[in-house]
Amino acid sequence: MIYLFDWGNTLMVDFPHAQGKMCDWEHVEAVPQARETLAKLSQLHSIYIATSASDSAMEDVQKAFERVELDQYICGYFCFANLGIAKNKPDFYLAVTEQLSVEPNQLTMVGDLPKKDIYPAKEAGLNVIWFNANGLPAPGQPIPHQIRCLSELIEI
Repeated sequence: MIYLFDWGNTLMVDFPHAQGKMCDWEHVEAVPQARETLAKLSQLHSIYIATSASDSAMEDVQKAFERVELDQYICGYFCFANLGIAKNKPDFYLAVTEQLSVEPNQLTMVGDLPKKDIYPAKEAGLNVIWFNANGLPAPGQPIPHQIRCLSELIEI
């Protein structure tokens, strides 16, 4: 299984008042349990980042992960800059499967925003897990696989 993780508020805290590229922010931090979860998952699975950040190139995303020492667990980064497709479209996820030379059902997308991360990935045929830290109701169709904290992924 290959895991795709969203970036902001899934693996790294997206501070709402911070301006510019995350890699240039004065303060960056990983979400709770990100390091431990990625360390464990990366022993058995490949891990990639799928981000909707439109102002950051792949190198910028990688630099942000380096700052919180999560980069060692990441095999690659997919973003608008290197795919030319917005993440809220199923085509984004199909482009990822094409680049990785895998079938959609071999990928699991983990993200916090159903409309950007979960529904388009599911429509593309990926497995999906909603990182629903606040236990909110789904804003559309039900999402059967949900977690409240990242460490739950280790048990799935």
